[in-house]
Amino acid sequence: MIAALYVEKDGAYYGLPDVDPWDADRDARLYDGPHPVVAHPPCQRWGDMWMGSPLVIARTGVRKELGDDGGCFAHALGAVRRFGGVIEHPEGSRAWTYFGLNKPPREGGWVVADFEGGWTCRVEQVAYGHVVRKATWLYAAHCDLPSLAWGVDPRKLPSMVQPSKSRIAAGRTPSTSAHGIADRLRIHTPEPFRDLLLSIARFANLERNAA
Repeated sequence: MIAALYVEKDGAYYGLPDVDPWDADRDARLYDGPHPVVAHPPCQRWGDMWMGSPLVIARTGVRKELGDDGGCFAHALGAVRRFGGVIEHPEGSRAWTYFGLNKPPREGGWVVADFEGGWTCRVEQVAYGHVVRKATWLYAAHCDLPSLAWGVDPRKLPSMVQPSKSRIAAGRTPSTSAHGIADRLRIHTPEPFRDLLLSIARFANLERNAA
């Protein structure tokens, strides 16, 4: 059994016989084992827009705090270190610096992430069925580490769809807009990539983890 943490309700991790999905309604921060995990902790407070929407900041003067995700990434990191498994986050995630993790090389390959048995790498989800490049950092612990589709895809690929500055200024960012499309792309996990992450977690070295 694999625990899939911080996943989309009724998304890619639902309906699988050997996966226990934890969406927002279950509050994945409550997960306390014993199974290995695949974790997709929220990334909004760790990316380039961690402070919040420019429109909202301009209107309210309120900026979000870097890393203020309610403890989700910290919990995911602790769960992977304790039970084995893998975390997925966007390339450039500030969580790596915040938690003292080494950043993976752009050309790919697993490198030591910390002194807690963790390893990290960069991979592009387009190699596993995504419609855009979606460069991703992985953190894995107590697992057999597979060779992945390393490097930058040589094809000319579309970037994440982002709303124009004029649309942001006008506040026109409904779910049908470019912003809404980008949000759906960010949270979507292609089945081949999901299966890859699950396969990493399934090989968690539980004997070493329990020791």
